[in-house]
This record gives sequence, C-alpha cells and structure tokens, in this order.
Amino acid sequence: MGEPQPILDPLTPAAIFLVATIDEGGEAVVRDLLADLPGLRRSVGFRIPGAGLDCIASIGSAAWDRLFAGAKPVELHEFPSYIGERHQAPATPGDLLFHIKSQNQDACFELAMTLAERLAGAATIVDQTVGFRYFEQRDLLGFVDGTENPAGALAVSAALVGDEDAEFAGGSYVIVQKYLHNLGDWKALSIEEQQRVIGRTKLDDFELSDADKPANSHVAVNDQDDNGTILRANMPFGSVKDGEFGTYYVAYSATPAVTEVMLERMFLGTDEAAYDRILDFSTAVTGTSFFAPPLGFFDALPDAPAPAAAQVRESPATNGVVSHDGSLGIGTLKRS
Repeated sequence: MGEPQPILDPLTPAAIFLVATIDEGGEAVVRDLLADLPGLRRSVGFRIPGAGLDCIASIGSAAWDRLFAGAKPVELHEFPSYIGERHQAPATPGDLLFHIKSQNQDACFELAMTLAERLAGAATIVDQTVGFRYFEQRDLLGFVDGTENPAGALAVSAALVGDEDAEFAGGSYVIVQKYLHNLGDWKALSIEEQQRVIGRTKLDDFELSDADKPANSHVAVNDQDDNGTILRANMPFGSVKDGEFGTYYVAYSATPAVTEVMLERMFLGTDEAAYDRILDFSTAVTGTSFFAPPLGFFDALPDAPAPAAAQVRESPATNGVVSHDGSLGIGTLKRS
C-alpha cells in the first residue's frame, strides 16, 4: 500500500476547505500545482513552527479525465444527488478539494492564499469553508461529532483503498457536504427531544438504548454496524453576522458505496424511518465526490491526456499527403 495523505491523523483545531473548478485550458497549471503541493506545504509549514500544517488534495471524476491519461480509481464518479419526499442532497460543482488543516488558523490561511495564487486564471474557487474546533469536538448543535470514528487498523481498512485497486492503494474516496443548521428551531426543542433526534445523550455522549432510540434518529439511520464504516473529519463553521451556522461533512472511505448508502438512508429513508430526522434542522447545500491519491502520486503524476487535436482517428489513405486537419493519411497516424 502506498503511503496515504494525512487522512488518518487526528482532527486539528483549525481547517480550511477549498473546492475549485478547473477553467477551460487550466489543466497544465493545475497539474503543476499538484506536483508542487508537497513542497508548498513544507515551505509554508517551516515558517510556522509547531503548526503541524497539512493538506489533503483530492480530485473529482471529470477533472481526473482532463488531467491524467491511463488508469483511474475504479469507483471514482460524480456525486449522486438524493431527492427524498421531504429533503434533498444536491450535487454541486467541484473538480479539486484541498483539506488544509493545522493547529493554527494562520498556517491554514497562508497555504490557502498560496494555492489560490497558483490557481489564478486556471481554476475558480467555488467554495471556501473555515472550520474550527468547538469545545470537545462538538458540532454547533451541541453534540459530540465523530464518536464512532474507527481507530487503528480499523481506520486503515475503513478509509484507505487496499489491494482491490492496487495502483491506487493508500488512496481514499472522499465525499463532502455543507449542512446549514436552523438553530432557532433546534434550540426550541427540549434537551430530551434533541437527544431523540440524534440518538445520543447531549452532555456525556452516550448512545441511547434501543428502547429509547427512535428509528429515525441520526444514530439509528447511520448505524455503522449495518452500513459499514467510514472515517469522518467533520468540522463546524459559521458566521455570526450572516446568521449562518453549520457542519462541513467530510467522509473518507475505502469505497464511496458505504457513504452513499448512508446518505441514501438519510434522505430516502429506510424500512423503519421515512428519513433521518436531523434533516429537519440541517439542510444540505453542497455535495461533491473526490479521490485523494496516495502521497507518491504527486511525486510522479500520470501523463496528461493527448490534446484533442492529436487524438488518433481513422482516415482514408491519401498517399502520404498531409490534409488540412494534420492527418498523415497513413492508417490511423496523425501528426501532432
């Protein structure tokens, strides 16, 4: 297995998530940035000792085809939107994801600015989310987030691709969504009712008993014993001025199918529940899928796809005379 990006590392107090789309003709600049990314991270991190600066770079399905020739992660595809009777999870644009994390927000910000400068004119940043630690890993609903995250060997098998796709072993599929919380409606609930929505106690973070845990609670709908295990790296974000409070959902997994089953159950329901009740208070506003290659991928990027003008195609023989479209007229050969 190749060495993974810092996916398995513990959550940090600070993070910035950048989602970008590649502009037409910007592929070469993006490839150069990806090749330079480990060095850029080291350069910025060296200037801020003790910040523990890291960056996980991930690539979307359509972008992969524009950037690289040859093999592709076997399960990489666009995010499938989910439209339930009451709630929906939209699919939104995104070719690149940069999950920047550190002990200090200034380190995250400096690297984010560096990436934006390198991408200027070649890619458009369509979303920037500044994440922060809220008390003891709580979300803005007041509950601990990520209690059931796997650890040790289980985290490796849950989050990282293995021998089933050997060329990309050590990589990880990642799905991200922004959820906005209606804190007014949420705070209007009693603590007991909030606990029934989540399926855990609020203060001490104990899972409710099967007798007390509703089938439409968040924990019941997302039971990893039934659905499989993923590694969450969720972080709160918000703006007091704009009245915006939310959770940036980040799911790393060895296969996107596990996360997708969870989302399907949340939005489309199960045999026991019409949908995950947390969606009455948390609205998904983005949804994008990516693949985070292992570290060695950036040291030797795959070749770029052949330019469209140089792609091979059949043409009739012309006795070697060059046609106006560049064809040499020798079988399928074409001059680049």
